[in-house]
Order: sequence, then C-alpha cells, then structure tokens
Amino acid sequence: MITCIRRCALSVLALAAVASPVAAAMAQDRPAPISESEVRSHIAVLASDEFEGRAPGTAGETRTLDYLAKTWASYGLVSGTNDTTRPWFQPVPLVERKPYGQAVSAVARGKALALKEDGVVLAGRNPTDRVTGEPVFVGFGVKADGTLNADVQGRVVLMLSAEPKFAGAAKLPNLRDRQKMLADAGAAAVLITAPEGASWGALRAQLANGSMRLASDDKGAKIGGVLRGDVTQALMRAARLSPDDAIASAQDAAFAPIILPVTLDLATSALVRAFASHNVIGKLPGARPGSGAVIVLGHWDHFGICRSEEAEDRICNGAVDNASGMAVLLTVAERLARSAGAGAPLDRDVYFMGTTAEERGLLGAYHFADNPVVPLDQILVALNIDTVAIAPKGAPVALVGRGENGLDEIVDQVAIAAGRTVDSDTEANAFIRRQDGWALAAKGVKSIMAGGSFSDMALLQAFLTTVYHQPDDELTDATPLGGAADDANLHVDLVRHFADEAKYNPAPTGD
Repeated sequence: MITCIRRCALSVLALAAVASPVAAAMAQDRPAPISESEVRSHIAVLASDEFEGRAPGTAGETRTLDYLAKTWASYGLVSGTNDTTRPWFQPVPLVERKPYGQAVSAVARGKALALKEDGVVLAGRNPTDRVTGEPVFVGFGVKADGTLNADVQGRVVLMLSAEPKFAGAAKLPNLRDRQKMLADAGAAAVLITAPEGASWGALRAQLANGSMRLASDDKGAKIGGVLRGDVTQALMRAARLSPDDAIASAQDAAFAPIILPVTLDLATSALVRAFASHNVIGKLPGARPGSGAVIVLGHWDHFGICRSEEAEDRICNGAVDNASGMAVLLTVAERLARSAGAGAPLDRDVYFMGTTAEERGLLGAYHFADNPVVPLDQILVALNIDTVAIAPKGAPVALVGRGENGLDEIVDQVAIAAGRTVDSDTEANAFIRRQDGWALAAKGVKSIMAGGSFSDMALLQAFLTTVYHQPDDELTDATPLGGAADDANLHVDLVRHFADEAKYNPAPTGD
C-alpha cells in the first residue's frame, strides 16, 4: 500500500483546492495535538499484567470497564447507555465454551485411517457430544448465488475456510456466515480447513482458549472443528482427490459436493458457561439534540490469561490489539470534552463505545447493532479504531471501507488538511468484515476505519504473523506510537467535522 505514494501525491494535488476551506475552519479552533506520551500512558494501564489480558467475564473486564468509565467521566462525559437503570454499561449476554477433551478416529474401506490427533481441533456445544458418519466435502459450502450447495441435515461437513470465488458472483457469505448457514441447515458437525498461511500452533492455542457466542444467537452444529493440512489431505486421498484438485473443483460454479468414503467418529467434552459481559458507552452531549449522532468505537477485550501455568508468560496483554485503540478513544474524548467545556460544544451527540468480545466474532458490536442505545438511523457515522500502534509518524491514511459508503472524499479532505497524505487504494478493504464497524455497516450505518496502520500491508502482516494474539503483544520502548498519535489527532478532526451540522448533513441511514 505504500507503493501508492505517486497516487497519493496526485490525490493531494487534486484535493488541495477543496481541502483548503476545511483546513481554514479547523485552524480556527484546533485543540493542542495529542502526544505519544498521552497515548502511551493509557496503553500502559490497559495492557498491564494487572488487567490480566482483558478477557470478557473476568476480573480483567471489571478493571477495564472501571478504568474506561471513570476516565471518560473525569473528562466530563456522561453515561451513553441512555438508561438510568444501567448507566455506562450495556449488558451483553454471552455463552462461552472451553474444550477440555476430544477423540478422533477414522475408518476407510474397513481399515483404520491414521489421523494425527494434534492436527485436529474440535469443540462441542454441550458438556459431551459425539458424531459419527461419512463427511461430505462441500467446497466453499455455497453456490454462486450464495445459497447452500448441499443437503447437510445430520451430516459431517468438510468445508474450505478460504473465501469463495466464482466468476461473476457478487459478494458471498464469509466463513462465519457459511458455518452458521450449515449449522442452521442441520449439519451435525462442521469441519473447516486451516486458513492458508495461519500458524497451526497459534491457531490451535487460540481455539483451545474456547469460543463465545451471543446468547441470542447461540446456535451451531453439535461439533465444530479445524483440520490441519495433512489431516485434510488424508481424508481427500480416501476419495482419490488431491487438495489442489479439490480446491480447483470447488471454484467451478458447477461443483457438486463429494462424499468422502471415510467413517469419522468425533467426540468432545467442554465446559459451558453463560454470563453477561458489557459494552461501555460514554456520551459527549451535543448542543443541538435531535441533529443525529456520531459514534467512535473500539474493542476493549483481548484473550486474557492465554497460556498454561507452566508458561513463562501466561498473559496475552493486547497492547497493540487493542489497548492502543482504546487509548486513542480516551485521548480523543478528552480533547473534544475540553473544547466543549471551554465553550465550543459540538452540534451533535458523540458516543464513545468500548465493545466486548470483538476477538470472539465482533459480538459486542453485533449486540449493540441489534440493541442500539440510539436509533440506528440517527447514527450518521461510525468511526472504528483498532490496532493503531503499528505505523510510524507520518504514515499515509488508509481507509477500511473505501468506496463503500460515500465517506472517502470527506475523510481524505480532513486528512490532507491535517497534513497527512492519503493512501487511495482499496487493499485495506480486506479487513472490512474483521472489525467492529462491520456490525453497524451491515445494518446500513455509514462506517469506516481510518488510519496509518492499514496503509502498509507488509508492516501490518509482520505484526499479524508474529506477536498478534500472543503474549508478546506488550508495550515496550520500541512500540511505535507516532502513527497512533497521528491517528488520534485525525479522529479529533473527523469527529469535529461529522458532528458539525453545517459541514455534514447527510440523508438518514441505518435500519
């Protein structure tokens, strides 16, 4: 994405004329820039061992919510739940499952088929589950029109985890949605291939940490699982298929599911816990009630105590993902509240929300989208902030959501007026469905994620393939915070623009 420098320069020249009025308006009442040290101070607290990795439903959640709410309140924000019986915290009912035992065996043509059990990770819905049967390979699980491609009632299903690609097809269901579709159609077990390029050790450790679902959407197959490449190959060979042939056939619009001549016997045991986690929501009241709202959000959660007692470092602290994003939310709220307190209130209400269980499937954001504290058609813009402590100072601004909702030109103008360059390609859109803004965008709310971390894919991938979701995601002297401070200041400007009724007055959106 940094290769767009020439395009970015042209974008700067093309937008200079329209950006100059924005720059002039911003210069009239610009707060002092947010510093790296301010961002660092909040990350140091949220990513400390005292907060135990901020897992939902733990003491770490309690400390995190307390810190966020009290800090926002100290700046002058009020509760944003709009519910006097539940100030600050929106309950999010969840169901957690932690696997603690599994057994896998296979028979092909009357003979035992050796499968390496460490190449299979299973998770059951109930304290104990067992499923047997011949697996049906369904390719991507869907046809070019997005509907299921097989009758899976009572079946063991094997599906590719890669995103489906059919010539001429529109957007198709993502992996999470395809798994849900198969479960809703009655599949007894849904097994997927390990995502290409993923570290099996890291994936296995993450899956062993358990899963969560919204209690309102607690549906699924009896058993779910992920297969390492060698296990998938062993099953495919039983049907005289190579993995390459299987993938190639699955990409054909005329693909027909294949029954693999293997009898699988899958058994699981799990700990099942229902509990309430929370989104934390603060509000900076605007001067013109009824003029709409802007929401700035990021997820506060991470993976908590994520390693066994024998490990030297047991805590996944989540400094970059996403204590850095929450630090930006805190500093942006402070600057805007300070301006409002000095007699320069914004027109619109601005909500600041820390969501729970993003790491488990955007659950807190989905719950908010289904149970908004303000009607969705009154939310004019949602700005999501996630994983910002990656890029150096001066990184170009990339958009997750470019070309999706008509916000590009405005964000580009504000960024250029603030002295930033713009990354105008759409590479960052690969992350659209992997961030909390998607839960709102799916409901029709204009949502975007803007910042430097997604402008350099090589730099981002270096993080994602090393310390991401590992105990090594800790705050150090080497953690790059120049880009995070830049993005914090950018969001001050973005919120001020979108919360100004004269500058931004779009048609209503949302359900």
